[in-house]
Amino acid sequence: MASQKKVQIKNRKARFEYEILDKYVAGIVLRGTEIKAIREGKASIAESFCEFSNGELFVINMTVQEYSHASHYSHNPKQERKLLLNRSELKKLEKEVKNTGLTIIPLLLFTTDKGLAKLEIALCRGKKQFDKRESIKDRDTKRDLSRIKKSFNN
Repeated sequence: MASQKKVQIKNRKARFEYEILDKYVAGIVLRGTEIKAIREGKASIAESFCEFSNGELFVINMTVQEYSHASHYSHNPKQERKLLLNRSELKKLEKEVKNTGLTIIPLLLFTTDKGLAKLEIALCRGKKQFDKRESIKDRDTKRDLSRIKKSFNN
């Protein structure tokens, strides 16, 4: 495990669809060949979300494709996977989700230097339609300003 390439799988729609309030990094309980498939980059967190069940946090709808060199001991691509957080963080997140109606969305799936898979999750509030239009307008104005600055520098 001397030199491994880092895997970073992003949820690009999350920043557009949700207003991010707080971020956490959680470990994932993986079974069988899931870590090998993640290291190959064969995972997707685009449509995934997190839910509480019996005081534990699970990521739902995260897709980890089957490992290409696996034998018959393969895994289910869409199964629920348990997230590992401190007990105090779990209690805080569960209280926020139940009381204020916020959601927990995965932002980034990455591997560490040791080769472990981690998931960056965020406590989010859904954006309304006018908020989305405003973020599109901000992005367009930033792009136009950078073009103008570039033309003046040349």
